[in-house]
Amino acid sequence: MIKSQYSKENNEAGLDVDKRIVSSLTIDDDETENSLRPRTMDEYVGQSKIKKNLDVYITAARERNDALDHVLLYGPPGLGKTTLSHVIASELGAQIRVTSGPAIERAADLAAILTNLEKGDILFIDEIHRLNRNIEEVLYPAMEDFSLDFVSGKGPMARSIRLPLKHFTLIGATTRAGMLSSPLRDRFGMMLRLEMYSAEELTSIITRSARILGISINPDAALEIAKRSRGTPRIANRLLRRVRDFAQYERLEAVNIAITRKALTLMDVDELGLDATDRTVLEAIIDKFGGGPVGLDTLAAATGEEASTIEDVVEPFLIQLGFIARTPRGRMCTKNAYAHLGKAYIE
Repeated sequence: MIKSQYSKENNEAGLDVDKRIVSSLTIDDDETENSLRPRTMDEYVGQSKIKKNLDVYITAARERNDALDHVLLYGPPGLGKTTLSHVIASELGAQIRVTSGPAIERAADLAAILTNLEKGDILFIDEIHRLNRNIEEVLYPAMEDFSLDFVSGKGPMARSIRLPLKHFTLIGATTRAGMLSSPLRDRFGMMLRLEMYSAEELTSIITRSARILGISINPDAALEIAKRSRGTPRIANRLLRRVRDFAQYERLEAVNIAITRKALTLMDVDELGLDATDRTVLEAIIDKFGGGPVGLDTLAAATGEEASTIEDVVEPFLIQLGFIARTPRGRMCTKNAYAHLGKAYIE
């Protein structure tokens, strides 16, 4: 329900909502995502360095009977920032209140949330970089001094009132840490960057999800899905559910490598996780513009995609793979892109 709200907010804000099967953003197909989330740190796969540090911080906070320091989780979408916040709350034995940056429209809304928090509670704000700057001003004293400052009355009768808050923990999640204002970013005691997952880690996640969903899956099939999941658990779980549908249609007792490859091929997801949109962009640069450089607007016109969609949704993964290079003159395809598409590279 929360994620659907985020998608609605993105649409209302005029932002692109990527609905591809390989999208790392939440789509309507992800309704079962909550049921697959791990509840404890032992169940949470990957992010080993973050887990080790959090284990120390959480243990120390529990022993002191104090609130955990404020935490900022950042990294690409779909890596488990929301899941990790719930795991932290579970490990602390604390209540968690979930909201998002765009959902807090007025300072009074945030004040109402903060005043209802008990000692040790966790306030999770997703997409915290989209908070209004006026609302951020309310957060500063709340995070630093555990108090709310507001003005009562007007004119000569106005007076400043400071309302104490119970010690709480703010966990902020963002895909764009650079968009956070410095005053807000500096008030987080822990800044943790989530990394992309390895194929082995995703295989463990897929195996666990299959068990929860009551799916029998062969190890080689789980690994095949993992390799095409773009290093993202959300995509891995989504592909698992779709492959399950193909296996069920074929009346198979278990998801095997053959049905997995057939299903992913029919869904246009290749061995690296690229889909038709990704390949269209690469082929346009190579076939229509000689490999580049080509400007973003020209590329958008040639592919029929919005420029913002290419820049914010399609390009990041292609750049990560080393298939596209952004230059001052425009986008260029690398040798790796030519090789992946089976095209001859000309110096």
